[in-house]
Amino acid sequence: MREPAEAERDTEAVSRFVESFAAQLVEAGVPRMPARVFSALLASDDGTLTSAELGERLRISPAAVSGAVRYLAQVRLVSREREPGSRRERYRVHSDQWYEAVTNREVIIKRWEDALREGVASLGADSPAGRRLAETLAFFEFLEGEMIAMMDRWRTHRDRTFGR
Repeated sequence: MREPAEAERDTEAVSRFVESFAAQLVEAGVPRMPARVFSALLASDDGTLTSAELGERLRISPAAVSGAVRYLAQVRLVSREREPGSRRERYRVHSDQWYEAVTNREVIIKRWEDALREGVASLGADSPAGRRLAETLAFFEFLEGEMIAMMDRWRTHRDRTFGR
């Protein structure tokens, strides 16, 4: 069965999905406007929309789109692309956006590990606070190793499932 083209879809149903998924992202800690923009991009067939298209679909200002896209680009959930022969930019969500976001967190976890090591050294590993920091450090080191292995398993699963 073929999926309907975007023009043939129930725009109200799509809008409800966008807002519902955005609400789930907000509950997980994503700011509201970036969550809405990301959801709208995710729901577009080619994964790209211009600022004007996003503003129209979400009924938001160009400034709101700009701030949301800036946030999403920073956390690697979207990228900016120039339209050929135009000064307009298109914003793209990639099929590997989740991988990019998780991989980006790996860099943050490494920074936390470095800070925690410094904390353990300054507080003393035998102090109650030093032991608490050491346990937190061990958790992040464990998490880092698990994420690397998990992402390898994901790539294998994705290739098998989607034929990449």
